[in-house]
Amino acid sequence: MAKSVDKCSFCGREKRETKILIAGLEGHICDNCIQQAQVILQEELAAGKHTDLPDFKLLKPVEIKKHLDQFVIGQDEAKRVIAVAVYNHYKRIIHSKSVKDDDVEIEKSNIVIVGETGTGKTLLARTIAKLLNVPFCIADATALTEAGYVGEDVESILSRLLQVADYNIEAAERGIVFIDEIDKIARKGDNPSITRDVSGEGVQQALLKMLEGSIVNVPPQGGRKHPEQKMIQINTQNILFITGGAFDGIDKKISNRLQTNKIGYKTDKKQQNIDKDHILQYITPVDLKAFGLIPELVGRLPIVTYMHTLDHDTLRRILTEPKNSLIKQYTKLFELDNIKVTFDEDALDFVVEKSIEFKLGARGLRSILEGIMTDAMFELPSKTATKSLRITAAFVAEKFQKTSMARLKVA
Repeated sequence: MAKSVDKCSFCGREKRETKILIAGLEGHICDNCIQQAQVILQEELAAGKHTDLPDFKLLKPVEIKKHLDQFVIGQDEAKRVIAVAVYNHYKRIIHSKSVKDDDVEIEKSNIVIVGETGTGKTLLARTIAKLLNVPFCIADATALTEAGYVGEDVESILSRLLQVADYNIEAAERGIVFIDEIDKIARKGDNPSITRDVSGEGVQQALLKMLEGSIVNVPPQGGRKHPEQKMIQINTQNILFITGGAFDGIDKKISNRLQTNKIGYKTDKKQQNIDKDHILQYITPVDLKAFGLIPELVGRLPIVTYMHTLDHDTLRRILTEPKNSLIKQYTKLFELDNIKVTFDEDALDFVVEKSIEFKLGARGLRSILEGIMTDAMFELPSKTATKSLRITAAFVAEKFQKTSMARLKVA
């Protein structure tokens, strides 16, 4: 009777043809097959099919707001609304995974934030995404056009989210997308034009299915889609879309609806209680429709909130209170060169007043401070004798006059 020969159960190589032949209960595997299996495993993991998801932290709305308070000053109403919306959205995802046979289907709550530039719309969205440890990307609506025209397809938004998630599809499908400048794709007018509105109403139509929740074919590297390109399918059902825009002029739409200029003997007393200085607090989906967003898009952005215009006290707090405030950043930068820097109260008030004067919001604080601090940051690191710097009102006023902003005329 012939003696049986040990061989690989996968490729059939005999033991003498391999370096190592590992024996199992009912078979063998050789070193070549082990190497090939390792290559296949690495490719599968790289494709994101079996990649472990990062730890997900779902906090209660109060806890979310407390975290936002550390980075965003003021805007309490917006923070409360967004904290509840985000909490309900991710609670909905957990509920849908844990309960399969429940007949109650919770719809997702996309958000639109209305507020002037520099009021903190983007910062709010970015801070929440970092807190929850989910993929987050920012897209600019001004670059979007209809398919077939020069610009970017709406699917490019999801390409950015996919790249941030390291092409982990499952992680991307529970991420947050912030679409900035959403007001720039508003319908240009109620009267139909003889030319196509390729960056206005057409983009709004293309966004509808994505915002509502559907399976979208996404080009992995972004850019335009073409027939021979390999696509990645992403389900947007559990992606939270937060949109923001300045909506310049929408205050007039709100005023017209509220009839704030109405006069006469029969004037309603309720109209007299309207705060005309903070008119955005009365915004409704009706005003978004009047501004130029199509009704279908407004319906897919059910949560509408607003950002107050930043006053002197709020801007003053923004300079010093947040964890990553500008004053703390400059103090740290000088500390790295063993230089202790201090700011007088009058100097900070000067910076705030200039930001209000030029209507630059919180972003203007950084621009003004950069111009003021440039000479000090250029010269002091080379001076070994200098170990401290005091920023006074006189110092700030002198340095500001040398900047290009000092030559601007306020309208």
